[in-house]
Amino acid sequence: MSNPIRIALRTLMCAAALVLSGAAFAHGDVTPQAVDTSALKSLGETWKAENPYRGDKAAIKVGSSAFAQNCARCHGIDAISGGIAPDLRMLDRDCATMADDRQKACRAEMDEYFATTVRKGRVRNGAVYMPPFEGILQQEAVWAIKAYIETRRPD
Repeated sequence: MSNPIRIALRTLMCAAALVLSGAAFAHGDVTPQAVDTSALKSLGETWKAENPYRGDKAAIKVGSSAFAQNCARCHGIDAISGGIAPDLRMLDRDCATMADDRQKACRAEMDEYFATTVRKGRVRNGAVYMPPFEGILQQEAVWAIKAYIETRRPD
């Protein structure tokens, strides 16, 4: 191969490496961030089966910040997914249209699913789709995030 072709190929390979390395940092710092839950009622050590902060304005404020710090990089700014990860606004959308007794059971089931997923993560065929946050986010932070997500549900 002649020198100009080699130079062009090397330049192209370097450019491709730079572009691909930028994609690795596209989500910014993925280190989990601490969440200040001091404004919220302490929930104790035992995990609640349902979200005790549903509709709580202070929890929603904490949840908004916690979501931005820990979840938005995959689940989208303001909880609007760009397609990388599930759109969490849709998680319990169907519950809202159910009769009261079925709605309560549906929300309880979705709360359990959400908390378990955040705590344990999701892995399929060895690939991590959702990292586990157990030991990183305390119960108050997880439920505050869920309370925030519920306010982002589309009409």
